[in-house]
Amino acid sequence: MPELITGQKTPEQLQAMREGGKIIAQIFDDIRGFVHEGVNEKQTNDFVAAKIAEYGAEATYTTDEVRFPGVICISTNDEIVHGVPTDYIFAKGDVVGFDLVITCKGMKTDAAFTMVIDEQPSGAIKHLLQTTERSLYAGIDAIKGPVRIGDISAAIEKVLREGRLGIIRELVGHGVGHKMHMPPDVPNYGQRGTGVLLQPGETIAIEPMATLGGEKIKELDDNWTFATRDGSIAAHFEHTILITQNGAEILTKK
Repeated sequence: MPELITGQKTPEQLQAMREGGKIIAQIFDDIRGFVHEGVNEKQTNDFVAAKIAEYGAEATYTTDEVRFPGVICISTNDEIVHGVPTDYIFAKGDVVGFDLVITCKGMKTDAAFTMVIDEQPSGAIKHLLQTTERSLYAGIDAIKGPVRIGDISAAIEKVLREGRLGIIRELVGHGVGHKMHMPPDVPNYGQRGTGVLLQPGETIAIEPMATLGGEKIKELDDNWTFATRDGSIAAHFEHTILITQNGAEILTKK
């Protein structure tokens, strides 16, 4: 069997990732209940930190591996990913992405979702969120067993292109497990039949990012946050996935 790019995992390590994934899924449910108009980003960060500790996990972002100024990335409106939690107070209608990595029994899991504060998404925002999330599941559905990265990437790109969304090309998914970021890269665009051949037992983070405008990005002055260059609204959805003999297992769900 070819060498596993993301690193061989024992059954115990995979079980740790499943446990960590369930914790992330629970924290995301907790966030949906906590975040409302009038709550600020730092308060949300502190809430998540308490939940991580309560559930017996570790906040990967604050370890020496990352040294991020928060336990969770909070990206609001035109911010795409890696948003540093600030004193910004959420307003009704804000589009907010939450991206979380935790360590459970030494193994990392990574997931993200985007929501609208205190109202049901409608119009272009609804289209953005639904299409970006649908592209994530299209990428997952492309996995029928051993799979090339390009097959996953092409499936994501097809949905985003048909939805006429801006596809973020400079930021990509990745291997995950022993570390937060591992080879290979998992772009959100590509050609079928190309790229690294993923084998059963490997784990990757698939994370489409899309905008209502262009594809160009900028890094903010905090040296962490990436935002759209044209100010358009962005969305981000992500799951940690285990490649199996016959398909894919989503690790970051209940």
